[in-house]
Amino acid sequence: MSALGGPKQTVGVQPPTGMGLVVSIVLIVVALALAFYLVQMAGVLAVIGIIIGGVLIAFGVHFVPVGGAPAAMGQAPGIATGVAMLAAGAGLAGLFGGAWAAPFGLAVALAGGAVGGGLLMAITCTMVNVIYIFGMGIPAASGKVAKDPITGDTFPEYKSQGTEGHGLPFISWVGGVIGGALGGLGGTLIYLELLDIYQAQLPIILNTTVEQIAPVAVSLAGIFAVGMFLVNAVLAAYNITGTIEGPHDPKFKRFPRAVIAAAAASAVTGIFAIALLRLIGGF
Repeated sequence: MSALGGPKQTVGVQPPTGMGLVVSIVLIVVALALAFYLVQMAGVLAVIGIIIGGVLIAFGVHFVPVGGAPAAMGQAPGIATGVAMLAAGAGLAGLFGGAWAAPFGLAVALAGGAVGGGLLMAITCTMVNVIYIFGMGIPAASGKVAKDPITGDTFPEYKSQGTEGHGLPFISWVGGVIGGALGGLGGTLIYLELLDIYQAQLPIILNTTVEQIAPVAVSLAGIFAVGMFLVNAVLAAYNITGTIEGPHDPKFKRFPRAVIAAAAASAVTGIFAIALLRLIGGF
C-alpha cells in the first residue's frame, strides 16, 4: 500500500497519493486495452465486472469486526482471527452460494452470493457473542465509541480497565453482516464474469461444445475468483493494519485507498485470467 498511501499509517482518513492514483489508472487502462485485444468488447466488460467485484470485496472487508489475538483474550472487541482469513471465509461462503445459483441468472446468483456471505458472518458474529458472554462472562463494549450508533447502548461502564473493549457490540455485528454480504456479492460477480468468458471462448478454442467444456470453465472461473478474492482481502488487511471494530472504527475511513488498490489489482489479475485463453489456444 506504500505506493497508494505514502505517509505513515495514522487513524482516520488517509487519501492515496497522486502517484498511486496515476499508477492505478494506467494499470486499469492497460488491462482494458489488453482485454479488448484478446476478446474484443466481451473482454472489456468482463474486466470492468471484475474490477467492480474487487472493489466490493475491499470495501466490504472494512466492515468486518476483527480483533485478532487480543480479542481471544478478551482484550479487544471483534472476532479472534485475522482480517484476511475472516473476510476470505465470508467471501468463499458467498461464492459457493452464488456459484450454485448461477444457472438461475445474474440477479439470483448475485443475491445468492450476498446472502451466503452475510449469513456466514451473521452466524459467526452471533456465536462469538454467545462464547464471550456465556462462556467467558465478558459483556460487549467498544473501545472506539462511547455509545452504540444503532441501539444507543453506552459502553464505558462495561469496558474493563486496561483493555480496548471486548465482545461484539451490535454495530459490529451489523458491520460484519454487511461486510460478508458485500464480499460474497463481489466474489460472485468475479466468478460470473469469468464463467461467461470461458463458456463463450473455450468451445471455440478447443473445438468442442459448451456442455463438454462446462466442468473446465466452472473450475477455472472458481479458481481465479477465489484467488482474486484473497488478493483483494489481503490488500484491505494491509490497509487496516491490525484490528478494526467495524464501520464506527476510525480506521474505516481508510477504505478509499483500499478501493483504489483493489481496482488496480483486480484489473491486473483479471487480464491474466482472460489471457489464459490465449495460452490454451496456443496448445
